[in-house]
Amino acid sequence: MLLGPLLVLLLLGGATSASAHAALESTDPGDGSVLGRAPDRVTLTFSESVGLRDDSFRVLDPGGHRVRTGEAGRAGGRSDTARVDLPADLGEGTYTVAWRVVSADSHPASGAFTFSVGKPSAAASAPVDAGPSEDPLTALLHKTARYLAYLAAALLIGVAAFVALCRPPDTTGLRRPLAAGWWTLLGTTLALLVLRAPYEAGTGPADALDADALAGTLTGRPGVLLLARLALLAPVALLLTRAARDGRHRSPWATATGSVLAVALALTWSAGEHASAGLQVPLAMTSFVLHLLATAVWLGGLVALLTTLRTTPDAATAARFSRVALTSVTVLVVTGVYQSWRGLGTWPALTGTTYGRLLLAKVALVAVTLTAAAVSRRWTASLANAAAPARREERQRDRDRERNLQRDRDRDRYRERKLEREPIPAGAPPAPQPSAPDSTNAEPPTPGPPTPVPPPLCDPPTTPGDPPTTPGVPSTTPRDPSTATDALRRGLRRSVLVEAVVAAVVLMITTVLTSTVPGRAADEAARSAPAGGVLPASVTDVPFDLGASARGTVQITLDPGRTGDNAVQAVVFGPDGALAAVPELRLSFILPDKDVGPIEARLVDRGGYWSANTLTLPLPGTWTMRTTVRVSEIDQVTESRRIRIER
Repeated sequence: MLLGPLLVLLLLGGATSASAHAALESTDPGDGSVLGRAPDRVTLTFSESVGLRDDSFRVLDPGGHRVRTGEAGRAGGRSDTARVDLPADLGEGTYTVAWRVVSADSHPASGAFTFSVGKPSAAASAPVDAGPSEDPLTALLHKTARYLAYLAAALLIGVAAFVALCRPPDTTGLRRPLAAGWWTLLGTTLALLVLRAPYEAGTGPADALDADALAGTLTGRPGVLLLARLALLAPVALLLTRAARDGRHRSPWATATGSVLAVALALTWSAGEHASAGLQVPLAMTSFVLHLLATAVWLGGLVALLTTLRTTPDAATAARFSRVALTSVTVLVVTGVYQSWRGLGTWPALTGTTYGRLLLAKVALVAVTLTAAAVSRRWTASLANAAAPARREERQRDRDRERNLQRDRDRDRYRERKLEREPIPAGAPPAPQPSAPDSTNAEPPTPGPPTPVPPPLCDPPTTPGDPPTTPGVPSTTPRDPSTATDALRRGLRRSVLVEAVVAAVVLMITTVLTSTVPGRAADEAARSAPAGGVLPASVTDVPFDLGASARGTVQITLDPGRTGDNAVQAVVFGPDGALAAVPELRLSFILPDKDVGPIEARLVDRGGYWSANTLTLPLPGTWTMRTTVRVSEIDQVTESRRIRIER
């Protein structure tokens, strides 16, 4: 059941980059600004509170050397800001500021921007190095540990809830999944605690052995939450051990204590995920806790039901879990709708962001899981109906046994009263004492006349393996009802297994969603400047033929080179590299994959260069840019280049 989700997690984990909830709203100095004198400090403002690191700021001078700065701090005591003091002797040129913080939902965020003192440096157009984003191996290990932690919590909480709510007749077989969930949650929590420092720093797993980095983790909010989870596992272990030893797993005290511990464990996730940042935080954290607990009760209960059906099949237990699962699904739907609205913000984000596309995949798999659950409910109802006659027969046997015992007791009392009334002659042996009631000594009832059995109206249905019967004559070898019950149990096990496997995949996608920037935050980042990190303007050189083996070049700049509004500048150079004047310059863009375009850039001759103040490119992707240069009154040249437009 774990193999498929783990393989998908490896693929998704290797393909996605680190994403964060916090969006950079503004910088002081502004990105690309030219200042008359050196600033005293650099200040960043984010869309939510962020955590600072020792290396939250790296300031590089025009030569690429690191500038000695003060410690990172806050601006005005606000938790959504980061500030660092600069030295007073900054020289002329362009400076690069690379930053890295930890957002309120525990995911790292990084970016970079530039500012110039006096005038820009000659190499100011070079790409900005924002520092390491993330180490692929560290990110993969971190994602895998997070998924296994979710799965272990679901197994631990769900199996315990199954024992308390569904009351299986024998819980011996459920001790192994409970122990597996506890030990897995312990190991993954320790792994997340050790990997936290390299995950935040974007470095390799070897840095997990750094004692100073680990000490810093233990004082941060994510580290404190992981320590709290470890502390909660101790009373959980004591509760499970006492319940297994004393057999009091269904006592009200154990149920209440287990419920409190389950909610506390869920809070260690909600306080460190997307629910802890953004709008409506108290309501969002409550919804997250309910969502996680409902998932655990459903998924962990499926594993417990599979184990119970294999060891001690009981139709009543399956029927009780069917009702519990229905309640869990209802809670999942209500909380899932709220969290989707909170994370997306707008309908276009459902298909235009990675978060939205993952959410669509999760909804599709949830629909498959609900279909399997509906099939399981039908199997459960059939099993309960098939087991009803057997239960009635057992109850009838119990009533007959009790009736026989009561008759024996009445007969003994009658004999005792009779002996008390009759005189006993002298020298006679003592009267025999009445024997203990025994159903085997019961006198058989007097047989009465046989009850006539009416002939059947139609022949009973037959199945493969039934003995041949004569039409109109009842079969002398009736079908064994236990065979039909076993077939129903096998069908229920298969449907529950499918339900559990798909639910495990849903939990894997949920894990990826918790490490993906929500659509609402992505939209905020797209509207912000510089949107969490600055990309250099897109610059494309387009050579064109001037005739007589001469070639010129058009240098086209898109600023910022992303979706939305862009400014366009085009400069024409002659064969000797000097500026050249042309009668006309046209520019258009086509997105073949989406059948969008052509979109014309209305270039205006500015006397030495051509420009358009606004060019709207609505979608990301690889666009085809067509440049038409009219070199004379009758000759023109068209060249095409492919450019990449990011979101």
